Amino acid sequence: MAKTVLVTGGAGFIGSHVADRFSAEGWQVTVLDNLSSGREENLTPGARFVRDDITTPEAATLVREGGFDVICHLAAQIDVRRSVLDPVYDATRNILGTLNIMQAVQASGHDTRVVFSSTGGALYGDFDPPPSAETFSKDPESPYGIAKLSVEYYLAYYGRVHKLDTVALRYGNVYGPRQDPHGEAGVVAIFCNRVLDGRALTVFGDGTQTRDYVYAGDVADANFAAATSSALPAPGRLDARAFNIGTGIETSVNTLATTLSDVSGATTPIDYAPARAGELARSALETSKAKQVLGWTPTVSLADGLRNTFRYFADFRSGAAT
Repeated sequence: MAKTVLVTGGAGFIGSHVADRFSAEGWQVTVLDNLSSGREENLTPGARFVRDDITTPEAATLVREGGFDVICHLAAQIDVRRSVLDPVYDATRNILGTLNIMQAVQASGHDTRVVFSSTGGALYGDFDPPPSAETFSKDPESPYGIAKLSVEYYLAYYGRVHKLDTVALRYGNVYGPRQDPHGEAGVVAIFCNRVLDGRALTVFGDGTQTRDYVYAGDVADANFAAATSSALPAPGRLDARAFNIGTGIETSVNTLATTLSDVSGATTPIDYAPARAGELARSALETSKAKQVLGWTPTVSLADGLRNTFRYFADFRSGAAT
C-alpha cells in the first residue's frame, strides 16, 4: 500500500513543489489549503484536495482520522511585514493553527512524522556573522520569526513529552516557479516580472545586503529527505531535530539583479531606494547537519534556478506555465 502524506499549504508556492515531490515517489497526497494565497492551478495532479483552514475543527478531524504517515506542515502567514502590523493575526495562524494540527496528531495515536517549515534568517537575526549554524542564538526581529521559533519549541516539547515524531526545517530565502512576491525572497518574483515589463529593478539600500537563496525544488527534496530519513536523532532540546536548508552562500541583492539580467538576456537598469528599517544586513545558513543526517545537499545553482524561474514567469504570461 502506498504511503500517505498530508501537505498543509500544498496549493502554495513551496507546498505545491513538496506535494509534487511526494507524488513523484508514488505517495498518496492530500492537500489542505484555504487558498488565501495558494492557487488551485498549483495543485498536484491526482492529489486529494481539502479546502479548509488549519485553525478549524474540521482540519483537526482530517488529521486525527486521516492516518497519515507524514504531515508536511507549510500552511502559514508568510508576510513578515503583515506580522509586524498585526502580530495577533500572525500568531493565530502560525502558532495556534499549528497547535491545532499537533493536538490532532497526538489524539490520533498514529505514528505520524510531522515536518515543519520554519525559517532560517528570520530566526537567527543579525547578531552573529553568517553562515548561521543550527546552534546559533535565536534572536528574531519580527513577530513572524518569533512565531516560527515558538512553534519549534512546541515541537521539541511534543517530541520529548508526548514522543511525537517531529522535524523542523529552517529555510533560507526560497525562490522558484510559482512564487508570489511576498516576503524577502519574493524579490526574485518581483525582479522577474519587472524584467518582463521592461521596468527598472528597485534595490533598497546599497544592494550589498545578503541572503541565502535556495531553489524550491531543492527545498522539496529536503522535505522528502526529512520525511523518510531513518537516521534522525532522538527528540531532545530545541535544535536536536532542526535542520538548516539553504546553500551556505551569501548572495547580495546586487549580485541577484545582475545574475538575473544575465540569464534573462535583458539589460535592465537598477534604481536604488532608501534602505528599509530593520532589514537584516547579512544572512546565510550552515547546512552540514542536513548533509550528514538527512543526506541532503542543494543541487541547483543560483544561475540555473533564476533561469528556470524567469522561464516560468515568461511562460505564465503566455499561458504555457504549469
